Amino acid sequence: MNFKHCDDFVKEFENVIKNPKKGKSSVYYTGIDLGTACVVMAVLDENYRPVAGAFQYADVVKDGMVVDYIGAIRLVGAMKEKLEDALETELIYASAAIPPGTDNLDGGAVKNVVQAAGFEITSILDEPTAANKLLGMENGAVVDIGGGTTGISLIKDGEVVLVTDEATGGTHFTLVLSGAYKKPFKEADEYKRKFENHKEIFPVLKPVVEKISTIISKSVKDHQVEELVLVGGSSCLTGIEAIIEDMTGIPTHKPMNPLFVTPLGIALSCSKEIID
Repeated sequence: MNFKHCDDFVKEFENVIKNPKKGKSSVYYTGIDLGTACVVMAVLDENYRPVAGAFQYADVVKDGMVVDYIGAIRLVGAMKEKLEDALETELIYASAAIPPGTDNLDGGAVKNVVQAAGFEITSILDEPTAANKLLGMENGAVVDIGGGTTGISLIKDGEVVLVTDEATGGTHFTLVLSGAYKKPFKEADEYKRKFENHKEIFPVLKPVVEKISTIISKSVKDHQVEELVLVGGSSCLTGIEAIIEDMTGIPTHKPMNPLFVTPLGIALSCSKEIID
């Protein structure tokens, strides 16, 4: 798969995180990714180009479920206010995403958080399907490896035909690292995020990667899958794609910065059509 469009879009977004683009857009579209480890907010203009963004590591969500409702509202509200100040405008419309299959359990909570933070919500998608709004995959599977869960969307002829989710992700990486290195969870999590440590810690984390590979294989076993594309913050682990490809037998790739693919896909799914 050619990631040029995706990588260029992500680069553009990374630039506006540092230097927001003030302009005269008639409307702004916001994507909110309430992740287990990281909350990301992406803002696009009327032409669906990145103009601002922010991200913050937080623990208001656990395994894809909102566990600190008030904390989540305050965090999203503060990020909204910060970006509104940077853009000198009001952000009205937002889309959000949840792990596949959790809409009956937590979709309402995510919706309520976004609304309580001051947005009009226009859609709630599952995370890997949202990611494909930017990836544009026609045939294969998008695997969103987040902090708490691994979500999979199977794509056939550009349409989502299957979504699954299981509770294994970056939190499990951190727990294993914390035990092996005798570090507090927070310290182990910060150590894990530094790219210069990936080569050292990869052998310790390999069993968790193998577990994720088993989840993927089980989810797609009844389907012919041409390729896997990894997104989500935990996909940033250097070398993860090689192990998954080896264990699943399916060509596996990832874009330049998997962390921002899903929130940008969420923003691309935003509109002015408010849902009830």
